[in-house]
Amino acid sequence: MKDWYEALESYFPESEMKHRGQMEELLEKHEAYFKHVTDDVVVTYADFPDCVFIDYLLVKPTARGRGVGGAVLDAFKRKNKIIIVEVEPEEAEDADTVRRVRFYERHGFVRADRIDYVRETQSGEPIPMDIYYWSPADVSEETILQQMATIYQEIHNFKASKYYRKPLADSDDVLTLKSLD
Repeated sequence: MKDWYEALESYFPESEMKHRGQMEELLEKHEAYFKHVTDDVVVTYADFPDCVFIDYLLVKPTARGRGVGGAVLDAFKRKNKIIIVEVEPEEAEDADTVRRVRFYERHGFVRADRIDYVRETQSGEPIPMDIYYWSPADVSEETILQQMATIYQEIHNFKASKYYRKPLADSDDVLTLKSLD
């Protein structure tokens, strides 16, 4: 596979991509951040004590449909921790969003319906995202929200002012839990 970052950059929307330098520093300096690259897959993730956050998962187009992505998720499931992913909201006119959502749902992930998550681009444009998770045991969305707040602060905000020339919003500003009404 070509350069792992270029592979991610060629697939994910620009608004969702971290700066290359930020990702390289995360890999070098953050004890919980890792990448796994093969000819078929690129995955970057954070492995925390209570959860795994899959930051980017890319299966090479020629390897899709062969169980490669499912095998990656199964490996994470064997850690017996909550697994959290951010997914663009499903849009009927965008086949990639539909495919991503179906992929995670097929593998037992559920959408955190009560969590509103709206990030901003560097220019301040809102980017709504959905949180999907898998858990080896029943877990509340409050727990998912707490884990996601840690992920946002430690991974997304890691050296953000250095790479984006401004600090990113606090997790309290981008993540909210809707009431049960």
